[in-house]
Amino acid sequence: MKQNNFQVVGLWGRPGQPLVEHTLEQLILWLQARGCTPVLESSTAIFLPDQGLQIAGAAMLGEICDLVIVVGGDGCLLGAARALAKQSTYILGVNRGQLGFLTDITPSELDSQLSSIFEGRYHVEQRFLLDGSLTRNGGMIAAGDAVNDVVLHAGQAVQMISFELYINGEFVYSQKSDGLIVATPTGSTAYALSAGGPMMHPGLDAMVLVPMCPHTLTNRPIVVAGGVEIKMALGESRGVMPHISFDGQTSIAAQPGDVLYIRKKPHRLQLIHPHGYTFYAAARSKLGWASRLTSSGSDYDDD
Repeated sequence: MKQNNFQVVGLWGRPGQPLVEHTLEQLILWLQARGCTPVLESSTAIFLPDQGLQIAGAAMLGEICDLVIVVGGDGCLLGAARALAKQSTYILGVNRGQLGFLTDITPSELDSQLSSIFEGRYHVEQRFLLDGSLTRNGGMIAAGDAVNDVVLHAGQAVQMISFELYINGEFVYSQKSDGLIVATPTGSTAYALSAGGPMMHPGLDAMVLVPMCPHTLTNRPIVVAGGVEIKMALGESRGVMPHISFDGQTSIAAQPGDVLYIRKKPHRLQLIHPHGYTFYAAARSKLGWASRLTSSGSDYDDD
């Protein structure tokens, strides 16, 4: 059993959601009853006034907290992860969203699962992030990072774009399509999966490149090593201005002739899971996969 070192605990929630607010208030009382110090992330504190708690911005939260609990869906946790990965802060997700691949604490079992984690029964999983940089005429004009994916797409236009793909400097192919998704194993269960990409175990040191509606049907998803450099040189696209998106949030307008570079980020997301968590059990639950044919044994026996 690990020793509990979670004394200063950050709280981060999705704004404007009554259920999120209720769960955050529960967490404040729970933490205070156990002698822990809760700290509110600054945007979260806006809809939780008069709590009398310390408030910190995202960067400071990572510096002063032993653990940050994120209440919301996977999108909320992705935002927290991008902000906190540099400080290697432990992050725990409470699911107040829909699917919740990353936020695996259920509100109905909040007390029991938190008690187990604070008693040292938990698993820490490292997930890598992506760095993307867009260059024009040899100079960088924009950059971003992503936990799930970096996506080259046609913006609001319903029209194909063209680009050339290079991996570690080697030309791979030229493509006309609606775009290309470059996803981490974490992101393989998100947009990349919807576009026909494979599910990847989060422990893999790999990325998947998933074409979006390619003009040539032989352009299929490719899984590459996590340490490679991916380069996309944007071609002429009949007046369409492509966009680069990071986790579906930040969007950067690009131009023909621009070059997009994608690499693994040196910092990692430190994600805490409750005792007994496995990727396969999560996939069964979230994706509705078939249960065991026999009723004997626990849900985790075959994982």
